[in-house]
Amino acid sequence: MHQKSVAQPRRPTCSACHLPQRTCLCAWLRPTPNAVEVLILQHPLEAHQAKGSARLLALSLQRCRRVVAETLDAAALADWLGPDDAAPGDTVLLYPATASAPGPLADPAVMPRRLVVLDATWRKSLRLLHLNPRLQALPRWPLVDPPAARYGALRKAALPEQLSTLEATCLALAQIEADAPRYAPLLDAFGAWVADTSTAFRPTPAAITPGETPP
Repeated sequence: MHQKSVAQPRRPTCSACHLPQRTCLCAWLRPTPNAVEVLILQHPLEAHQAKGSARLLALSLQRCRRVVAETLDAAALADWLGPDDAAPGDTVLLYPATASAPGPLADPAVMPRRLVVLDATWRKSLRLLHLNPRLQALPRWPLVDPPAARYGALRKAALPEQLSTLEATCLALAQIEADAPRYAPLLDAFGAWVADTSTAFRPTPAAITPGETPP
């Protein structure tokens, strides 16, 4: 006689951040009124990564959209970036211009309306660019003098300046908008979240740092 399997009860989930209650992010959310809109393309492998920073970023920034996908179709790209003939510099990509992922540099004298961020490991971010040529063609916004990352206790990075998605995005916004104090509370909350979360997890490879020098 076969015994019926008993369904395990689902773990309680936070209705705000949609994470299990034991990993709820809400205590570290800091509502932040960013002037430049942020568009996050998140690789599917990062979407359920409990140690990822993109969710905290997206829930804190007032003007932010996060899409989990490897490719964006023409309609989605038009919704994100506007028409193909949109004004040059309206949208910039937070990503280094490298031999493996060449691209034009943004003009720092022109304030963009949108900042596109890739949330993925370095290798997966190259795949996102390969699958989305229009994103690869966007002007790159370079980070200036990035500080040491606060992420090391939680996710592994090859270099100290390899930042998390949240850190790099906040730094880029602070530079574009010339308003570093606006993003300081969110960065401080992120540091506290890393310290709290690192006690429960072993470090894993970090998501792409848009301002990093790739290996």
